[in-house]
Amino acid sequence: MWSIVLKLGDAGSWCDIKILILPRLYAIIQKNKRGVFMNIFLRFPEGRAKALTLSYDDGVKQDERFIGILDKHGLKGTFNINSAYAGCEGRLSVEKMNSLLEAGGHELAVHGATHPFLEQLPLALAIDDVLTDRKKLEEETGKIIRGMAYPYGTFSDDLASGLRAIGIAYSRTVISTGNFRLPTDWLKLAATCHHNDKRLPELTQHFINDSPNRAPWLFYLWGHSYEFDNNNNWNVIEDFAEKIGGKEDIWYATNIEIYDYITAYNRLQFSASGSRVHNPSAIKIWFEKNGKAVSVNPGETVKI
Repeated sequence: MWSIVLKLGDAGSWCDIKILILPRLYAIIQKNKRGVFMNIFLRFPEGRAKALTLSYDDGVKQDERFIGILDKHGLKGTFNINSAYAGCEGRLSVEKMNSLLEAGGHELAVHGATHPFLEQLPLALAIDDVLTDRKKLEEETGKIIRGMAYPYGTFSDDLASGLRAIGIAYSRTVISTGNFRLPTDWLKLAATCHHNDKRLPELTQHFINDSPNRAPWLFYLWGHSYEFDNNNNWNVIEDFAEKIGGKEDIWYATNIEIYDYITAYNRLQFSASGSRVHNPSAIKIWFEKNGKAVSVNPGETVKI
């Protein structure tokens, strides 16, 4: 029989006082002992515990070859564009980039119209540069664009707050964590690593061969496709895509798809007992409860 032992009196004697525990508290403890209390962990579509996304900057001509590699292996990425330079020497036009991205289900995102050090500008000018970029990209593509990567990866708290005010949902930094944890601050978004990181092969094998048993994993790779020409190492991304692509247990998604999914998961409404859940979003959501996969359709309330 399980019991709680408490210290009583000044004399320091110990005794079993299970019978003195308030009945309700004892009932809760006994329920916990029997495993009634639940563990719930986010899962990606179809109950997957792993997701992969890529983020590449500047809209350069090498993106065409890079996108072809992603498409071949079923990977998805987000491409961050400077609209002021689109179509200039070495850069793809917005029209060309949009066509390439639509074919593979990739995302077009903001990167500052003129690629400035945004945090060094007066806040009003920094916000104007980002908003100019967003408006131009939306005008030329007919899309609503909510994602971003910071030019040079530099940012400030004030800048992040300003981006939120103009409808930017997330913005990627150049910080590499070396892990697969989910983001906690979407406007200071860190990656797992750059493609030139020496840890990439080890991280890739760990991500492929192992699986989380609690919180899900997100592998986030970033870089610039022109670096493959500069360093003569296209084999790095070709080998990565071949190894990590085509896996049934990995969700391949763009940055905004992952942001929207996690945001929708965080909006799930649970009953006080945890026995029912309502999904107020327009996205089907999956989670794991005590080792069992559960899905909740948009607008649905289910007993769990």
